[in-house]
Amino acid sequence: MAKVTGKVFDFGLFKRLLTYTNPYKITLYFVAIAAILLSVFAVARPVLLKITVDDYIVTKDKEGLLLYILLMLGVLLLEVIFQFLFVFYANWLGQSIIRDIRKKLFEHMLQFKMAYYDKSSVGRLVTRAVSDIETIASIFSEGLFVIIADLLKMLVVMGVMLWMSWKLSLIVFAILPLIIYATRVFQKAMKAAFEEVRAQISNLNSFVQERVTGMKIVQLFSREETEYKNFKAINEKHKKGWLKTIWYNAIFFPIPDLANSIVIGLVVWYGGLMSATNVSVELGNVLAFIMMVGMLFRPLRQIADKFNTLQMGMVAAGRIFTILDTESKIEDEGEITSLNIKGDISFTDVCFSYVEDEEVLHGVSFEVKQGETVAIVGATGAGKSTIINLLNRFYEIDSGTIAIDGIDIKSVKLEALRAEIAVVLQDVFLFADTIFNNITLQHPEITRETVEEAAKQIGVHEFIMSLPNNYDYNVKERGGMLSSGQRQLISFLRAYVTNPSILILDEATSSVDSYSEQLIQNATDTITQGRTSIVIAHRLATIKKADNIIVMDAGKIVEQGSHDELLQIEGGYYKNLYEVQFIQQESA
Repeated sequence: MAKVTGKVFDFGLFKRLLTYTNPYKITLYFVAIAAILLSVFAVARPVLLKITVDDYIVTKDKEGLLLYILLMLGVLLLEVIFQFLFVFYANWLGQSIIRDIRKKLFEHMLQFKMAYYDKSSVGRLVTRAVSDIETIASIFSEGLFVIIADLLKMLVVMGVMLWMSWKLSLIVFAILPLIIYATRVFQKAMKAAFEEVRAQISNLNSFVQERVTGMKIVQLFSREETEYKNFKAINEKHKKGWLKTIWYNAIFFPIPDLANSIVIGLVVWYGGLMSATNVSVELGNVLAFIMMVGMLFRPLRQIADKFNTLQMGMVAAGRIFTILDTESKIEDEGEITSLNIKGDISFTDVCFSYVEDEEVLHGVSFEVKQGETVAIVGATGAGKSTIINLLNRFYEIDSGTIAIDGIDIKSVKLEALRAEIAVVLQDVFLFADTIFNNITLQHPEITRETVEEAAKQIGVHEFIMSLPNNYDYNVKERGGMLSSGQRQLISFLRAYVTNPSILILDEATSSVDSYSEQLIQNATDTITQGRTSIVIAHRLATIKKADNIIVMDAGKIVEQGSHDELLQIEGGYYKNLYEVQFIQQESA
């Protein structure tokens, strides 16, 4: 599993990241060649300047001077062209790589168990999938290749300096160890600082995402001031994390500039001293060295800056690979790829726990026959919704067997299993899209005509047609433009158009108006007709119509039977529940 190490630079992580360049080898090689050529062109200018001054300006050779000026212009033009190509294709490569990583990451996240999302912050996952991956692009566009190009330029500059004058070169090289040491210390400090910055960004994103999503609760309970104080505290930590990086930059960045000025002064001083003592000194050498000193020390400053970018990208890559290395998938090794089921369901001695050693279902066993409607009732936390989750294999059972038509659901491919089951959840989720797309979820085989016919059958067509743009009405994020009852009706229609063999309803009408409740009741009657249906019942009408009622308490089935049969049990759990809760509904 990928993890952030204490190393200044994690070569193992970097090697893994480079594997994503394999589809773009030609572009990678071109950028590398462009980096080499840029270093050559950059050093060619001071060399041409030296020759121009010593051989043509001093000797007043006008024709040769014009030729070398044109040569310098040609080299400058080539440098500009290759600089453009280098920047463009380095950025193109970075964006192509993060596109591939983001696709792979999202595909991986789509396969995670629900248990992973139960324990993970949405804000942090969004940070990983968006801003962290974007940071990886800078490794290629601003980090790696720029560092390589600058290092090549420095090596070529040092070689040319030695070729021109080893004495002047010694003056320049004498201060290099100090700069290199300072750069090394700076890199170590910045790595720790950037790890802290990325952690604070994740915390900030997570906090903001949760509060924006739960803004209604914040305002209902007048927690605005409290949440604002909490936000200020998190924001302050985020600021301090960034200020630490700014502090290190403020300390380090003047050092190469100062060294550059000192070395230029020493070169000029040495040249003037030699001239004053009648020692022959070529003016072209001095001018070329003044130009090359900037080429040698400026990249040191840039390399440190770009190494910051590279480190931020590597920290982000470590976080991304941690998710990619997370194994949290439901085993999908079943050999059955398609089902033509009748709808018989059986739970046999099923035990399950969300958290290890904290069992929530204790040996649950029951059967549902083809076409039956079974209601599950019980107090909150009794295990009703857990049964729905297990039938869809959102979670793996600890022991026992769940079968459909006598076939263990573990032997069926997940896609094939879930294609036969439709679920209407209590908490309806709608995407920021049209009603039509929220119903079909962009399934290519579900047509507009199919949707409209289904809407008419369950009695929601008129409601949809009353909306602006009817089926093309955009419901905005989480269906915020619709009432809870309207969202519930859309979810019924979404389940109905898939023509499922098994239907699961987590009924929720406690927060809807009477008109919507009547529509939902009609929709329930239509959608369950002729299908095997499991209903987590909240309404008396549904319970009375059920063929069988399963009564749960604390993860166990305590009673089973029809409505009338269960009422005959003196002191029974269901009878007590009916008298306390359902008779109140009937009276209302």
